Amino acid sequence: MKQSDKIDPADGLVVSEVGEWAEEKHARVRRYIELASVARKDYLPPPVWRAGASYIELFSGPGRSLVRDTDRIIDGSPLVACKAAQANKTPFTEMHLNDMESANSAAVGQRLKAIGGNPICYSRPAIAAVDDIIASLNPGGLHFAFLDPFNLEALSFDLVRKLSQLKRVDMLIHVSVQDLQRNSDKYSAPGSNVLETFAPGWRKVVDPSQANRPFRAALMAYWMQEIEKLGKAPARGVELVRGSKDQPLYWLVFVSGHQLAQKFWEAIRRDPREQREMDF
Repeated sequence: MKQSDKIDPADGLVVSEVGEWAEEKHARVRRYIELASVARKDYLPPPVWRAGASYIELFSGPGRSLVRDTDRIIDGSPLVACKAAQANKTPFTEMHLNDMESANSAAVGQRLKAIGGNPICYSRPAIAAVDDIIASLNPGGLHFAFLDPFNLEALSFDLVRKLSQLKRVDMLIHVSVQDLQRNSDKYSAPGSNVLETFAPGWRKVVDPSQANRPFRAALMAYWMQEIEKLGKAPARGVELVRGSKDQPLYWLVFVSGHQLAQKFWEAIRRDPREQREMDF
């Protein structure tokens, strides 16, 4: 443990640091897991032949977070997900959590076990961990993946491509509009691989010389079209999360090949307390 690590006094384990808007993101994760319990219950044993339902995070963090500029410590998305599923009496049969930092991986595992979760933890680059996770899953199961990287560079399209090989998988993907807005020139410059990793082949379709806002819109449209080619449809409604000064922070993009899952997400969007519209 590094000397600079922040600790939760409640359990003595490391915490990450997040902005206050993280709770808005977690509210969507929680609500989706609540609604999806209707489908999840049909995959849970007993009987023993049922294939199970898994939860996947490739950038999990330690499971608890300090809200920046406050003294509040909140549950991270793995604990939010676990508690939401338990509260609806449809707990995930497995929770696969990966974080490059071994202290984070160890902490989230301990915290989930303490509340009765069933974590399987990894500490590898996401692109390597996803292969191990997919290989360990029951291909007949129902899976939910939350991709929540810190920046656009970490969101390799190969992660989406590999997860899309699962027959029944829903994905909620955090795409950092703030990172793209701040670094559009750098990321779109010749020689940069960031956008090629995020949206392979984008230069053949998207003009990088256009103004920032239409460039972002064209890039996102291309990215979602490429996901559709994988047989998984991005939901029409993309949630934009803004910061305390009304600055755009990130998009939440829901992806699924199943109509029922799309209906669940649309129900969340229609809730006037939750709804945001995409704004490039």
